[in-house]
Amino acid sequence: MPPVTPQTPLGLFGTDSLIGEEDRAIRDTVRRYVEDKVKPRLADWYEAGTVPARELARELGSLGVLGMHLTGYGCAGTSATAYGLACMELEAGDSGLRSLVSVQGSLAMFAIWKYGSEEQKQQWLPAMAAGEAIGCFGLTEPDFGSNPAGMRTRAVRDGSDWVLNGNKMWITNGSVSDVAVVWAQTDERVRGFVVPTDTPGFSAPEIKKKMSLRASVTSELVLEDVRLPESAVLPGAAGLSGPLSCLNEARYGIVFGSLGAARDCLQTAVDYARQREIFDKPLAAYQLSQAKLADMSLELGKGMLLALHLARLKDEGSLRPEQVSLGKLNNVREAIAIARECRTLLGAAGITLEYPIMRHANNLESVLTYEGTSEVHQLVIGQALTGEAAFR
Repeated sequence: MPPVTPQTPLGLFGTDSLIGEEDRAIRDTVRRYVEDKVKPRLADWYEAGTVPARELARELGSLGVLGMHLTGYGCAGTSATAYGLACMELEAGDSGLRSLVSVQGSLAMFAIWKYGSEEQKQQWLPAMAAGEAIGCFGLTEPDFGSNPAGMRTRAVRDGSDWVLNGNKMWITNGSVSDVAVVWAQTDERVRGFVVPTDTPGFSAPEIKKKMSLRASVTSELVLEDVRLPESAVLPGAAGLSGPLSCLNEARYGIVFGSLGAARDCLQTAVDYARQREIFDKPLAAYQLSQAKLADMSLELGKGMLLALHLARLKDEGSLRPEQVSLGKLNNVREAIAIARECRTLLGAAGITLEYPIMRHANNLESVLTYEGTSEVHQLVIGQALTGEAAFR
């Protein structure tokens, strides 16, 4: 048979034909930035367990991806499709890079943009869009992850002020943030507070010795008699619907982002298999190798088609939370399976930082459980199908 020109896994599906020219241009700009500026440094950051978050924030701000899907206040106002594609390219670099952008734009900025006062928006959003100010989102607690309604952080009125006490855990960007959006129980309902991180009583010790998301800042938030004025309250949010809507924004980014990690693993495995010779012919020429690559490409392509469909729904304003759960559950589940299978094709080389596969696989272990565990998303989908809540 004559030689066949190799295609990329997503090239088989022709998914570029489903993406508009402007959205493709944004995607390609982010891809070039990740390839040129970030990927050459990632192995060192991951091995050292550190990342130049402020430098990256300024670069990402200049690129226009921080809060890119929001409008006004220095935000780019792109389509949801463009935002998803940017997340895919960022996570093709590293899940930690996409997490920085997701937490900044879809959690901290989105909370202020959607629920904040005009004063809060003017104070924080332009600086955050430019990467000059970094934000974090304080919802998860040491004992309350999947059950945020049980949070123990409390805000109590004291005259015209509020006083906050409590702890938040596993907070991306925490120790490098200038502002934290913190959710707390009050005598009425859960409320959100915009907390400058230089407020007395606020601290954010960084969490060390991680085996996943090592090129990302993860922290605890400690609030000890943090006194805030009434103007710190997010006026548009009361109850858990506020923080949960923010989480849906971030989960949407994961639907695309996880595919970026999977794509990077799969393309690495294809390239390696074509070059690696074993028993006098390329590893790629063996039937078992091709079967693995074909099956992984199939799951990657199906995940991409699902992501683009959800993006269309979001751009139309009709995307529902349970549909975001479909995307997050499927695409992260398949991404981590692809990363693990790709590792087998690289053999021992696959466990080193010379290649990105083990780094992606370790990161995806965190992506699998943050922004809602797989089990929680199964129950969200189950409730949508049956009308019965089975969370307890």
